[in-house]
This record gives sequence, structure tokens and C-alpha cells, in this order.
Amino acid sequence: MTTPQELHQQFEACMPLFIALGDPVRLAIIEVLTREAFRQNQEGHIAFESCGMNVNEITCRTSLSRPAISHHLKILKQAGLVDIRQEGTANYYYLTLRRPNQILMELGYRLNEFLY
Repeated sequence: MTTPQELHQQFEACMPLFIALGDPVRLAIIEVLTREAFRQNQEGHIAFESCGMNVNEITCRTSLSRPAISHHLKILKQAGLVDIRQEGTANYYYLTLRRPNQILMELGYRLNEFLY
């Protein structure tokens, strides 16, 4: 049975995700990265790590400046929602949803256990 302390710890673990996902700009960046990953997957790329977009590409698909995009990508990276693949001098950002999804699912499981 989940204790109140364990539930509190799970909420704490989810807090960076809630903060990152609570901003419309960051959600727009995730959507852009999702569409690009889908497009690249359709073209035959195997892994998300081989996909990605650089800051310039993301900037072209949003209405924000490069510094603003970089700022938001940093927050998404800290939350574990994106990662970086370096190719030469360019950094390519791609989605890393497996771990954040596990964390959120664990919260849902513990909430369900606590309440029912």
C-alpha cells in the first residue's frame, strides 16, 4: 500500500515534468519534435537518437527567437523530455519520452493505490 510519504516523493519526482509541460511554448516545441520524429521515422530512420532537429530548424517552425528556443530546450532537457545528439558542431534535439512516461505512470499507479 502506498503511504502518504511515498505519494509525496512521487509528486516531487514528477514536478520537473509538470513544470516543463505546463508551458505552451514548450508543448509547441515537443509537438514540432514529435512531427519531425514521425516524418523521419517514415523515411526509414530506426532510432529516435538518429533523428532530431537543431535550434535553427526549431526556430523556423515556431515564432520564437533562437535564445528563447534554447532556453526552453534546456528546461525540457533538465526534465528528461529531450536529449541532445551532437553531430560535428551542431546539436540535434530529440524526444526521450520513455523515462518521463514511466515516472508519470508510477504516479498514476500510486495515486490509484492510495485512493482506492
